[in-house]
Amino acid sequence: MSTQLNILVLDDEPRVLDEIEEFLVGKNYRVFTAGLPSVAFGILSAEEVNIMILDVKLPEMGGLEVLKKVKLSYPEIEVIMISGHGDMDTVIQAMRHGATDYFPKPFRLFEINNAITRTRRYIEVSSQLKSATASLEVLSRKLIESIGTQLIGESQAMKHVLHLMAKVSQADNTSVLILGESGTGKELVAHGIHYLSQRIRQPFYSVNCSAIPETLFESEFFGHKKGAFTGALEEKPGWFEIADKGTLFLDEISDMPLNQQAKLLRVLEERKVSKLGSKQSRSVDVRVIAASNQNLEDMAEKGTFRNDLFHRLSIFVIEIPPLRNRTDDIPLIARHFVEHYAKIMNKPALSIHPDAMNLLQQHHYPGNIRELRNIIERAVIMCEGYVIMPEHVTFKGKENIKTADHPSENEGVAMNHPDMDLPILTSHNFDLEDNTRAIIIAALEASGNSKRKACELLNITWQALNRRMTKYGM
Repeated sequence: MSTQLNILVLDDEPRVLDEIEEFLVGKNYRVFTAGLPSVAFGILSAEEVNIMILDVKLPEMGGLEVLKKVKLSYPEIEVIMISGHGDMDTVIQAMRHGATDYFPKPFRLFEINNAITRTRRYIEVSSQLKSATASLEVLSRKLIESIGTQLIGESQAMKHVLHLMAKVSQADNTSVLILGESGTGKELVAHGIHYLSQRIRQPFYSVNCSAIPETLFESEFFGHKKGAFTGALEEKPGWFEIADKGTLFLDEISDMPLNQQAKLLRVLEERKVSKLGSKQSRSVDVRVIAASNQNLEDMAEKGTFRNDLFHRLSIFVIEIPPLRNRTDDIPLIARHFVEHYAKIMNKPALSIHPDAMNLLQQHHYPGNIRELRNIIERAVIMCEGYVIMPEHVTFKGKENIKTADHPSENEGVAMNHPDMDLPILTSHNFDLEDNTRAIIIAALEASGNSKRKACELLNITWQALNRRMTKYGM
């Protein structure tokens, strides 16, 4: 969007038009004026307008009708309403049909300018969000084409991650450090940076640093000549050589032994590698992206990770938020995995019951996206109909409804919930319906017939409790 806003003022009072125009031109806005809706629509068809200041009472058609037509044909234009009749119903109707602000006459001109400033910020933020969403769609398509999966998320946190990925992907040689808990998708972000960059047609090579024996570090990273050591029966390229012109992703970099970190640092600074057993060195053009679920800065301060290597790797840092900090993304991700696993298992299209979705959004997810994926895979396996229900949603393999897990060898042992005075008695009656009904009764009695407290004891939602009570005629 250009720095100069284009503003159209539609009002049938010439004096009001002149005052607003003179004031806004003095504020460096480009201003168009119209006294009739037909004239205003002619301007809209010929000029790019960002904001419209619109009177409610007009000839030809009412201001609310003009507002509806403008938002239908030009949804990107933001509309500020003004009126000599500031009744609440008109205000509500204007806001309902898309107006961003409303002023009763007479108004002070600086108030209009403040409204324009607020609207301008809204336009800029909306433009940024649209750009981020479009970039996410492009990136998702590239990832699906290349590695069969994609980045999923519409939260502000994920759009910020995407924004950083897009920015750093254009800095072709800058090292990137991706931080985040296990299962948050660090490798996927690294893939995204690679596929947004100019290196897209070159190799992306992933290395798990925690899986490399210390004795093989130099051979794996830099390669070796034939006969360089016992067992070196042929010449072997190292990972830097394999990833030349492309991207080398070093996962779990915090697990790299200290004495090997200096060798990695030297390569990053010199951009040259020497194979074991060779006196020759060769230049490499490799973009290094490292990832860790540990706080490398803390490790560097404690001396468990080289401080100079940390600063070399962390020129540009991207932190991926844990899933529990972006619960708004859970429905989108869950539905993606449901569709994925239903297709793999040759099942019909499945939906997720609102109570099941509530359970998914309330979970803490220590395993992040990976854990959610596993939960959905189990749910799809368990679902025999067309809807994933709360009973299909299990965490760490356990039912989400708390029942007596395992009765002891002695019949009739009391199983007590820590917050319940009344014991839940179990026996060798393994009928799930009978036991579930008995547990609900016990929870209600223990909570003084408070459904809210009973839900907390049973670890289920109010809707789930109500559904079960109806099912059991309670």
